[in-house]
Amino acid sequence: MYRGDRPGLLARALNRLAALQYSTGLLASHQAATLEVRGRSSGRTITVPVVVADHEGQEYLVSMLGNNANWVRNVRAADGQAVLRRGRRQPILLQEVAPGARAPILRRYLALAPGARPHLPVTRDSPLEAFAAIAEAHPVFWISSPHTAGHT
Repeated sequence: MYRGDRPGLLARALNRLAALQYSTGLLASHQAATLEVRGRSSGRTITVPVVVADHEGQEYLVSMLGNNANWVRNVRAADGQAVLRRGRRQPILLQEVAPGARAPILRRYLALAPGARPHLPVTRDSPLEAFAAIAEAHPVFWISSPHTAGHT
């Protein structure tokens, strides 16, 4: 469904359906959400379903497809400004986590997002060092308020 880390026709259709379901907030999981970000070329709002990973009291978004995922490039171009929908629209600021701090978050994400497992070359039981080895290739963004400065 993701040849060359890009969604194929079926994946795009399923992502649209998931985005519709996630944005309503009707799903039982607090991790299911929809990310809305301005397209870097079109300027239109791009909507993608995401899994919100919680770790040590904070929330994060992870790119299972790596640095070249369209939503990652759009978030970077938008200076992290986006909207997270879980029933209601919440303006957010996404701040990229340094690769050296990503491993435990990647591990938590993999435990929460079964659909991501084929895209990450580790298992849920892999040692933290294995997650550290792939951290550079998989961006992680801390979800904060647009008024929050810096990540602690």
